[in-house]
Amino acid sequence: MKFFVDTAEIADIKELNDLGMVDGVTTNPSLIKKSGRDILEVTKEICSIVSGPVSAEVTATDADQMIAEGRKLAEIAENITVKVPLTWDGLQACKVLSSEGKMVNVTLCFSANQALIAAKAGATFISPFIGRLDDINIDGMDLIADIRQIYDNYGFETEILAASVRTVNHVTQCALVGADVMTAPPAVIKSLANHPLTDKGLAAFLADIEKTGQKIL
Repeated sequence: MKFFVDTAEIADIKELNDLGMVDGVTTNPSLIKKSGRDILEVTKEICSIVSGPVSAEVTATDADQMIAEGRKLAEIAENITVKVPLTWDGLQACKVLSSEGKMVNVTLCFSANQALIAAKAGATFISPFIGRLDDINIDGMDLIADIRQIYDNYGFETEILAASVRTVNHVTQCALVGADVMTAPPAVIKSLANHPLTDKGLAAFLADIEKTGQKIL
């Protein structure tokens, strides 16, 4: 499963990328607003750091304007993925942009039918939102599993990009159910290394080494 990091913070992207933990980046206007920088400027810098897909979201809601914005965003770098919402206008924009050879991430997916029509419109990625479904007492992993089965049934090449990932358990479940990609904030990705038994074992090891008085350097 590929890891995308969901942030516009350059320092976090560089740190995770240097560790090989970044296969791509997802951004949106809200994340870029937090960075306090110009949307085109920060997106261009991210693309220069990461070789994989970098999702940059349109701000328009009508198809023609989304297409125009998507073309503008795609000029930033070859690894730009234009992110559009899963609306009828968004699907129209997806069809045009994907037909032009541009990568498209269709976001805000909450049903298997939405994922099906996004794939038919040529989406490179479909982004089902796990956490937001969990918030209304619907198991987001059931949606990932349904999309996986539908795409496998018919050979759709659209990749399932699990979004709104909030916990390390979400990451495990995404990997088990067969998501192609998951995107999560830097803190969640870093938390994958944590386990109380690891901490306990390390503390015991350090205590034993200290008693021996030995050092390697």
